[in-house]
Amino acid sequence: MTDRTTRTVLLRGGNVHSPADPFATAMVVQGETVAWIGSEGAADAYVDGADEVVDLAGALVTPAFVDAHVHATSTGLALTGLDLTGCPSLAEALARLERQVKQERAHGRLGTPEEGVLIGHGWDETGWPENRPPTRQELDAAADGAPVYLSRTDVHSAVASTALRALAERSTGLCSLAGHHPDGPLSRDAHHAVRRTALARITPEQRRDAQQATLHRAASLGIGALHECAGPDISSADDLAGLLVLAAEGGGPEVFGYWGELGAVETARRLGAVGVGGDLFVDGALGSRTACLHQAYLDAPHTGAAYLTAEQVAGHVAACTEAGLQAGFHAIGDAALSAVLEGVRTAARQVGLERVRALRHRVEHAELLDDAAVAAFAELGLVASVQPAFDAAWGGEDGMYAQRLGAERARQLNPFARLLRAGVPLAFGSDAPVTPLDPWGTVRAAAFHRTPEHRISVRAAFTAHTRGGWRALGRDDAGVLVPGAPAGFAVWQTGELVVQAPDSRVAGWSTDPRSGTPGLPDLSPGLPLPECLATVVRGRVVHGSL
Repeated sequence: MTDRTTRTVLLRGGNVHSPADPFATAMVVQGETVAWIGSEGAADAYVDGADEVVDLAGALVTPAFVDAHVHATSTGLALTGLDLTGCPSLAEALARLERQVKQERAHGRLGTPEEGVLIGHGWDETGWPENRPPTRQELDAAADGAPVYLSRTDVHSAVASTALRALAERSTGLCSLAGHHPDGPLSRDAHHAVRRTALARITPEQRRDAQQATLHRAASLGIGALHECAGPDISSADDLAGLLVLAAEGGGPEVFGYWGELGAVETARRLGAVGVGGDLFVDGALGSRTACLHQAYLDAPHTGAAYLTAEQVAGHVAACTEAGLQAGFHAIGDAALSAVLEGVRTAARQVGLERVRALRHRVEHAELLDDAAVAAFAELGLVASVQPAFDAAWGGEDGMYAQRLGAERARQLNPFARLLRAGVPLAFGSDAPVTPLDPWGTVRAAAFHRTPEHRISVRAAFTAHTRGGWRALGRDDAGVLVPGAPAGFAVWQTGELVVQAPDSRVAGWSTDPRSGTPGLPDLSPGLPLPECLATVVRGRVVHGSL
């Protein structure tokens, strides 16, 4: 299985997760397509016609995961450079920065302020004993005069050294932009400006290396497809174009690009994007206090940032629908979501509800939803592209969400069960580097949501992270192992397979084969997650071996 030919490969002696046969132990792949799935005894008939027979030795075969929201270059830069995710204190973050600057200079990658840039990611002051971000003076001391950009964990604010601020001031007029702070983190337009300045200083070689690191990591985790959420405020056209070229070489997951720019139908088409959305910002993020709310933050005297109006949303959705392209928006706060829903409803009145529903327009994150908003998602045919790891990282009675909103409002966030009950399609992702590429961890986070009433079964969560990502692209044939489907799958070393529901339910798991339901790994907290032995994309092995 090393190329996309008509080779026939029989995999047998394992457990194949398929709705076609809940007891399947074998699968035949012909070229890029699943040809047959069935029992061990029936597999004997395919041995003579197979070019290769693979003994699975009891391993589990599942559809490959789809991560429906990533930023490949930023993720790769964190994987290969300064990643402050989980850093225990401000003092340790500054010490790590100082060491990284010295290392970069020793390798010739960071010279004078006019040469190179150090990009880091992942700091989160809410977990530090100092309970504050670094000041510009502290950053300058650790950076020793180098241009430095360090994004907060949510990537909606950042700290920047004096050297980088000076470069951004010359090119963008940084000090006059909304969200500028002379000493602390930059948000809103100021953050977008300093981020663009930093990313513009990355060489094409650095960018390709970072993207390759992301694709390699994704493949090693059983991810067969990525939705890249690009745009002028989060990356660049060159960045997206380069990633799509790299992915087309076929050495890793497939990549589907979204271009998040208002009304940019022709730009999206020119770049080869599948939609005009993704991180098309209607608001910011809760951690940076830029998510747009109806009521003020508990710990700040304002309601966040509004970047688009309902009228702008309506115009964008109408233009995309007329062009036959999927639209999408980043919206987290309830006020931002209200603007999106009002705008999509207005567009539906203009161009027709069924035309809007047919394109499955997307909303990224969609965190603070009430019952009326959930019903509107279902009415308008919107896909909820959501990140369960956000709840794992920041949910709970004492988490960042509760700090920002108070416990009562925080409990309304990420209502996955309510969305499913209303018939809203879910597509799971990581928003890497905001949270790591971690598909089984994502499934676990949804099944063991910190707010029990929002939990969904492992099976439903797994579907949202496999088939849901394909359905969000308008592809209903992929993400499931049945005859005729694309051969995209992963092979796992795992423990006992169970049928697992949220732990608040009676009889939350079962190993009874009479259930007729394909089993999945036991993802109860504390148990090890499955190990990926191989990942196959359209019949080609992109990780491990078979």
